[in-house]
Amino acid sequence: MTGGVETAGRPGLVAPFRAPLVARFARNRLAIAGLVVVVLFLLFCFVGPLVYSTDQTHTDLTQVNLAPGGAHWLGTDAVGHDELGRLMYGGRVSLLVGLAAGILATVIGTLWGAVAGYAGGWVDAVMMRVVDAGIAIPALFILLVVSAITTPDTAGLIVVLGLVSWLVPSRLVRAETLTLKNRDYVLTLRATGGTHGRAIARHILPGSVSTIVVAATFQVADAILLVAYVSYLGLGVQPPSTDWGGMLSAGLTAAYSDRWWLIVPPGLAIILVVCAFNAIGDGLRDAFDVRGRG
Repeated sequence: MTGGVETAGRPGLVAPFRAPLVARFARNRLAIAGLVVVVLFLLFCFVGPLVYSTDQTHTDLTQVNLAPGGAHWLGTDAVGHDELGRLMYGGRVSLLVGLAAGILATVIGTLWGAVAGYAGGWVDAVMMRVVDAGIAIPALFILLVVSAITTPDTAGLIVVLGLVSWLVPSRLVRAETLTLKNRDYVLTLRATGGTHGRAIARHILPGSVSTIVVAATFQVADAILLVAYVSYLGLGVQPPSTDWGGMLSAGLTAAYSDRWWLIVPPGLAIILVVCAFNAIGDGLRDAFDVRGRG
């Protein structure tokens, strides 16, 4: 009886996880292309160094600013680092920070929004005023202040990005929670003695999974961009570590000396990956949106 009550009236929670979800997502060619791009970049950055091994720690002043050729497929930078190997190495940092920070931001925002929306009243008002105040302060400004005070490493960037990026997911999950908490199966659980925590864990969060997944993909894209912004300004991870934004910053003077290989590859990588995650997010949003389908 209980299982029937908890499941009844929730077709939107179960249906999206059946085969039609994959079919709807697969019909979105742009989303599939985005998924392919992300997978290829993951292979490029994490498997590529095993095939194309380079030294990204020590400098070699006899090999500086070499044009692309047989020994160095994308040339070298101002300190002799192989640019193709640097692209893999920097991409590993950018993707790792983007994925981890996006997931962290989504987890924090999901919990905050679910509690605020479910509690309602003054608790909701106070929690959402905190969110409004945080949104009023640009995330890039906070990142610049923190980066200027401390010297962030990869783990530090993940934590800082996660702590400044959870605000938008919290508002999305709160809006979903306000709708779900008045559903019959949630009211039935509360009437039979179920705790608030059980209602959130058993019904609110699973019912918001489509919103959470879509928000996570956009948060990853935003995090990759934020890392690039900060690193471009010289306040990201410090040498010998680097990311794509740091590579753009290091090759800035190359724009005036025809050394295109120091600017185009990392810039193109950022554009492709960010657009790919956005396309995946759009595809997931359309796939989960069964309410607007006849």
